[in-house]
Amino acid sequence: MTVLSRLLCALAPLSLIASLPLAAQDVAEQPSVSADALSAPKYLEPDDPWIYRGTDIPVDPEWQFGEMPNGLRYAVRNNGVPPGQVSIRVRIGAGSLYEGKGEAGFAHLLEHLTYRESKYLGFGEAIPKFQRWGAAFGSDTNAETTPTHTVYKLTLPNAQPDTLREAVRLISGMIREPTLSKADLAADVPIVLAERRDRIGPELRIADASRETFFKGLLLADHSVIGTVEDLQGATPKAVRAFHDRWYRPDNTTIAAVGDVDPRVLADLVEQYFGDWQNEGAKTPRPDFGTPQAPAGSDPDNPVGQTTVMVEPGQPRSMTYAYLRPYVQVTDNMELNRRRLIDAVGEAIINRRLEARARNGGKFLYAGVDHQDISHSASATFVSFAPLDADWQGALSDVRSVIADALETPPSQEEIDREVAGLEVAFTNQVEQSTIQAGSQLADDIMQAVDIGESVGTPDLFLTVFRQSQDRFTPQAVFEHTRQLFEANVIRAFYLTPTAGEATDEQLGAALREMPDTDGSVRQDGPAISFADLPPIGVAQAPVATRPIGVYEIQQIDYANGVKALVWNSGNEPGRVTVRVRFGSGWRGFTGDTAVYAHLGEMALVGAGEGMLGQDEIERVTVGRKIGFDFRIDDGTFVFEGLTRQADLADQLYLFAEKLAHPRWDKQPIERALASSKLAYDSYDLNPGAVLNRDLEYLLSNKDARFATPTPKQLDSATAEGMREVWEPLLKQGPVEVDVFGDIDEQAAIDAISKTFGALPARLPIDRETLARSIDFPPGGGAPVVLRHGGDEEQAAAVIAWPSGGGSAGLQESRKVDLLSRIFSNRIVDALREKAGSSYSPQVFSDWPTDIAGGGRIVVLAQMPPGQVDPFFATTESIAADLAQNGPSEEDLRRAAEPMAQLITRIQTGHTFWLNQLEGSTNDPNLVANLRSLLRDYTQTPKEELQMLAQKYLQMDKAFKVAVLPRDRAR
Repeated sequence: MTVLSRLLCALAPLSLIASLPLAAQDVAEQPSVSADALSAPKYLEPDDPWIYRGTDIPVDPEWQFGEMPNGLRYAVRNNGVPPGQVSIRVRIGAGSLYEGKGEAGFAHLLEHLTYRESKYLGFGEAIPKFQRWGAAFGSDTNAETTPTHTVYKLTLPNAQPDTLREAVRLISGMIREPTLSKADLAADVPIVLAERRDRIGPELRIADASRETFFKGLLLADHSVIGTVEDLQGATPKAVRAFHDRWYRPDNTTIAAVGDVDPRVLADLVEQYFGDWQNEGAKTPRPDFGTPQAPAGSDPDNPVGQTTVMVEPGQPRSMTYAYLRPYVQVTDNMELNRRRLIDAVGEAIINRRLEARARNGGKFLYAGVDHQDISHSASATFVSFAPLDADWQGALSDVRSVIADALETPPSQEEIDREVAGLEVAFTNQVEQSTIQAGSQLADDIMQAVDIGESVGTPDLFLTVFRQSQDRFTPQAVFEHTRQLFEANVIRAFYLTPTAGEATDEQLGAALREMPDTDGSVRQDGPAISFADLPPIGVAQAPVATRPIGVYEIQQIDYANGVKALVWNSGNEPGRVTVRVRFGSGWRGFTGDTAVYAHLGEMALVGAGEGMLGQDEIERVTVGRKIGFDFRIDDGTFVFEGLTRQADLADQLYLFAEKLAHPRWDKQPIERALASSKLAYDSYDLNPGAVLNRDLEYLLSNKDARFATPTPKQLDSATAEGMREVWEPLLKQGPVEVDVFGDIDEQAAIDAISKTFGALPARLPIDRETLARSIDFPPGGGAPVVLRHGGDEEQAAAVIAWPSGGGSAGLQESRKVDLLSRIFSNRIVDALREKAGSSYSPQVFSDWPTDIAGGGRIVVLAQMPPGQVDPFFATTESIAADLAQNGPSEEDLRRAAEPMAQLITRIQTGHTFWLNQLEGSTNDPNLVANLRSLLRDYTQTPKEELQMLAQKYLQMDKAFKVAVLPRDRAR
């Protein structure tokens, strides 16, 4: 795992806690909020739910809807997943498309200002307040602005009656009466500009140019959400207030509230705090978003319009062309959903054919077709692909020929049945898991439905509609729907290339005006493959030992060949099963000379096949099944993982075991991975984040060649034969641990493991030299290592890191170090984002590997202007010194520990949480032994102990620094 991927985990608390070993401990039961002393809501409308008006879609009885005299609409629902939680969403029906002249970026800026200061919250008080209630910044407390709406999000993980009432009161003040002062603007405009600065360079230029191409003549063409520097810097309290008052009105507001609460309580709170909100003046009409139009004189049968070739050195080639039609606000009804199912089947058939073409000699790396309705502005079918080289015409011809065949000849019933079988699994699984759908997702679903002007339905309804539509999935029907996907008012195209002179706008337009050939060679009409036809792994072997591990009813199963398994029927997650297989040596299995094959393995090891199954055959044998096959390399182990269900568990285990028993080494997936890596390499120079993605793990590992991003020269020297030579012995290594957690029949799971992993030959031990390989930290205390990027001159990044520890013996300390890092993170955000406005999202995270001794580090990372690099180091060092000298404050502890406590309480109800804590425990008893203290480690560690950890680890003579600056700019 690279440093950047670890950082991304740190940005997503659910992923982060999943990597932390937990405790089988008693957690206080979360009381649900009752309807005691409830003032009866006045405006609930059980007989006229507003979201179902004008549709024949059956009403979901779990939802209750209300509409107040001021026009504000709300939806409330009881949901106890997870227990004690309430999620609130407030949608304002205005985004960037609603901005007038001089207001570019105001919708998004107002999102920031709303959190800054409001009627009941002083300057900068909102985020700390919600953190003290256990709401993590960025996940539980957030907002989003799109072209068409702005949504404010708050999830209260421990919604006690008083805090729930207070939360709704505070939100009402934020939405209705933000302060919008000069001081607020002075604080938030730099933050928004920092966010914009993080995006400038190729990413923003490409986004702007492609949007201007596809949506020429529409407001969307020149209304980016982030806005312009000129309008943001020119924002005044009066101007922002005008935007707020124009669109932040009750008749333009929708609220959803879902959680472990009587829904009448939620309705009552909405009515109490939003019912007296009055509309001032007449409602402003929605702007005319425009309609895509073909240029005068274009061919009505092939109306090619705007085409753009953009040259961005270092960027990999990509092309997208779009069939654009006017946006039509549909009436969401049963027939519309039946027709969309046929559309989905036709689209899936083409995408499968395009993938087959890419695998079998196509001139493109990947390709896909995607139908979307875009921001109430256009209905579009996008075709996107990546040419393998400068022969973009050949790649375009290949892609168009596959689509042309789909538009000329109906698909076979076999192809249709294949995609329908996949939909059957998806819809059935949604029904199975409907009882464990999180309230936060349900609230988000309502916001999305309102945004697109449609209704909501239950998973049972979708499954029923799908099953009742079986006789409509005919070759002729799918053919007709597919042809409709490629009808258009205008066709527009955008080609991105790193090489000047490779193509012109006119050449791209001319290529699209040519009639394509048809290629039916990749039609997927082959016979189905059954797991029953595949040879057994070996002779099934019964377990030699079975014992409880002392955590819930989890069983450890041991086999004579050395394989060990953990099996648990969690009992509360219908339709969800996770299979994880840990084996071998992980990154320890590679040297600098073989590291290129580690990177290729992450991309192509699964695709290279196994036994009788190549990549195409794996797809065919898994039709109609819920089976996954992910692969990753951890510090001390390799990991296969798949999400499945009990009905498909035996087949899931077969695929994993067969990869170890009889790996294949098909060349094409390996060569495709090589091509992809080569195409991407030049992009690592284009901005500070890309440079860190390329080099940071290498630097923080003391320039260990295993963690260097492979260069084009190294990739050129890699071969499919070399891949086999490196990986074949690694796949024979032990120990092997098989973890099966979720909604399972335990005995059936054990029987399936016995027939697959129990039947493997004994695994080879890892040799001492491999086991001895460590991850070292570079010498610290010196000047920053300076890296250079070729992007915008206003972009820079800086990193400061300290070595920590590793290994499961220090598990308890690792949690406390993580808590210390969260305190550090809050302080660095307050300093760099909230006060200085120099960095949009500075991060602090702790990485403490448990499967190897050592290799841990505490990392602080931020992007900023080049002139702020030295202040970043000074601020970071000052925070580290203060934590070591004075320790954290009580406020620090509350803001960091309470969100972690609530997160643990919420997610421990899921089997994935326990799997992530216990994986590896069949060979490491420390993981179980230290489990019980997890919640205590995160929530009850005294500040004096955290101060001692700061003194131990945050020593400046051990700190390693990196600065990423624009090329040719001195520090």
